[in-house]
Amino acid sequence: MRRDSTADARRPDRALAPVAGVLLLAITVVLAGGVVTVALGAPAEPAPTASLSLSATDDRITVAHRGGDALNASGLDVRVSVDGEPLARQPPVPFFSAAGFRPGPTGAFNAASDGDWRVGGEASFRVAGTNDPVLEPGRTVTLEISVDGRPVATLETVVEPE
Repeated sequence: MRRDSTADARRPDRALAPVAGVLLLAITVVLAGGVVTVALGAPAEPAPTASLSLSATDDRITVAHRGGDALNASGLDVRVSVDGEPLARQPPVPFFSAAGFRPGPTGAFNAASDGDWRVGGEASFRVAGTNDPVLEPGRTVTLEISVDGRPVATLETVVEPE
């Protein structure tokens, strides 16, 4: 069976389908590339900047907010290490009572805090003797503080006797 080339030339839909398909594919690739570029290129929100100081006396750890941005108390995350070893139970900041800690933390570490930890404010908690390692005079305490997953400060001090 022989094909009539003049009949094919009169049917414009045959040439249009491949061209339209290529154009749709090109548009899809360009749009997808734009979306990925915008998503990956979006600048991350910078971490708050704050000047904090740390003190530790017997079982109490106290952090003072000396300057910089207010910190969102509900977004605080505190990680404690003693002589380089992380506490078995970390403080679930903010909290009132938690395993491994004595009840009643103060300031931004307390669940009843007003929401923002501002310059001049202090926050403290007491590590229970059931947590490990135990805070004892002469040991080095390190605190890593972050807000909403963004690191703010790493502080270190030596535990003083009361």
